[in-house]
Amino acid sequence: MLHEEWLNKNAIKQVEVINVDAKKYKVNSMLTIGKVYDVVNETEEYYHIKDNSGKIGGYYKSYFKEL
Repeated sequence: MLHEEWLNKNAIKQVEVINVDAKKYKVNSMLTIGKVYDVVNETEEYYHIKDNSGKIGGYYKSYFKEL
């Protein structure tokens, strides 16, 4: 499965967290404001990054700014 390969995949770009204001999900424990993360996959709505848990997670693009 493709998502199992993401841990070893090279980053396609970097993004910086600008907010963790989630209405529905708890994001503030998985992302740190001001920290730069490597994007391993991108969809129309989400970035898939290696978050603070050490696993790949999908997050709305509205939490980030591209570098």
